[in-house]
Amino acid sequence: MTERPHRDTIALEDARVLSHEAHPGSQQILRLAAPECARDARPGQFVHLRCDPRLALRRPLSIMRADPGTGSIELLYKVVGEGTRRLATRRPGETLSLLGPIGRPFALHRERPRPLLIGGGVGMPPMVFLADALRGEAGWRPFAILGSEVPFPFDPRPAQQPVIGLPAEAGAVMPLLEDWGIPNRLSSGQGFPGCFRGYVSELAEHWLAALDASARAEVEVFACGPHPMLAAVADLARRWGLPCQVSLEEYMACGVGGCAGCVVEVRTAEATAMKRVCVDGPVFEADEVFFQAET
Repeated sequence: MTERPHRDTIALEDARVLSHEAHPGSQQILRLAAPECARDARPGQFVHLRCDPRLALRRPLSIMRADPGTGSIELLYKVVGEGTRRLATRRPGETLSLLGPIGRPFALHRERPRPLLIGGGVGMPPMVFLADALRGEAGWRPFAILGSEVPFPFDPRPAQQPVIGLPAEAGAVMPLLEDWGIPNRLSSGQGFPGCFRGYVSELAEHWLAALDASARAEVEVFACGPHPMLAAVADLARRWGLPCQVSLEEYMACGVGGCAGCVVEVRTAEATAMKRVCVDGPVFEADEVFFQAET
């Protein structure tokens, strides 16, 4: 899978709500008929959704699945404010104004055939989308770690695929990923049954330590989640000498690069620069974003 140009594929369409499921922890899974977005979407990209006609600003939501065949996309989000509260009231048959797909997607590299996918909270969707793109593709051997501090928006089940080097307590999986043939494990600090009790970065450390040097040289890390989690994953990748791509979560106004309201400081070859998460990202190389300023 190669990186594609992404600024000339943004479509504006009226997306019809196909289903809208509520899950514990104020989480919602929204499935939309959005054929133009579904056709062009790549893992790591997002949509900018008008949650309610009475709200001027759209909300950015990561794409969890995109099916060009059915013209549908799926989004996982958590109700945290007025916009997502109103979005949660939308029912099948209604339409939502959608801009997407937006942003720079993840880029896979054939010389690194063991992608380590790490998603935390509402950072899980890009990892599911990336896993979906990898399933059935010859040569790829992904492993996914998903973390949440609220109940997962699916029913975990015991793993059927063994993974060496993991603590015995790490025995629960996301059924969808396992059904796709992708090994995965769950992590939480809340003591959920079958979940590793700790951070996703700690569970990833166990997995990496169990690999021999040749296998570890085939690993590339992909992550999305809260900023502290991404910082920990970036540090993990740095210590193990692994390339790492992160998808950032930022508040946005326009979502298409015009307002510069979502800028982050990024290290370049010359110095540092301010980059827009919406179109220069949301995917960045981890060491571009998580670096220590020189004193």
